[in-house]
Amino acid sequence: MTDTGRPVVFIHGLWLHATSWQPWVELFDRAGYAATAPGWPGDAETVEGSRANPDAIADHGIDDVVEHYLAYFETLPEKPILVGHSFGGMISEKLLGMDAAAGAIAIDAAQIKGVLPLPLSALRATLPVFKNPANKHHAVSLTAEQFRYSFGNAVSEEESDRLFEQWTIPAPGKPLFEAAAANFSLHSPAKVATDNEDRGPLLLIMGGQDHTVPEAVTKATLKQYRHSGAVTELLEFEDRGHSLTIDSGWEEVATSCLEWLEKQGLRAGA
Repeated sequence: MTDTGRPVVFIHGLWLHATSWQPWVELFDRAGYAATAPGWPGDAETVEGSRANPDAIADHGIDDVVEHYLAYFETLPEKPILVGHSFGGMISEKLLGMDAAAGAIAIDAAQIKGVLPLPLSALRATLPVFKNPANKHHAVSLTAEQFRYSFGNAVSEEESDRLFEQWTIPAPGKPLFEAAAANFSLHSPAKVATDNEDRGPLLLIMGGQDHTVPEAVTKATLKQYRHSGAVTELLEFEDRGHSLTIDSGWEEVATSCLEWLEKQGLRAGA
């Protein structure tokens, strides 16, 4: 991270380690931002360390993750720009709604409270967690086959297997259970202040081939922001799946993010 650029914080989702953002961090640093990618509470510094200690990852819910990042923001010189993927996208939306960020990009973001569509592919993608209610308090790992369906369906099997070996870690089941129950809970941690008029701009990005967060979920998320006059935009990559931040096409997505930030006046040195 540089000392002078506007801070950008990358937030990973379930099953990916924070170091999977490293190519993005380097690209944003070259563009003049001060980019970092801190992990979730309980994550080890490395993929191997996280795999070796799943108990440290287990039982952290949405509110725990939000508080973890709020504490990290206190170490920054100004409000950061957030770029989040999957549950990291939902966390980014929540933090933006709390006015804790200058702007946010939510990539294939997990569903927030109020989003009703639940496509069958999303159910299948999350079955490794939901098949056992006790997983709410455990960390769950994916198999290579499960990762292929949930993340790597739009790339070759060879690439999917490589990404699986390189970046996957156990994930806490609690956030998924919280999101699933959100529409039945008045004070759900998956609730986002979508009507905030004063927040920074938000870009929702969706992959048209995503099994885990199908485009119906992202389009329904966009509708949740209809009562806010703040900037909320949607960008689709039609041929991309849930692995779009880490697979061989990641740079196209990242470059689009940089271009959008420039359009919003969230320039690196501003």
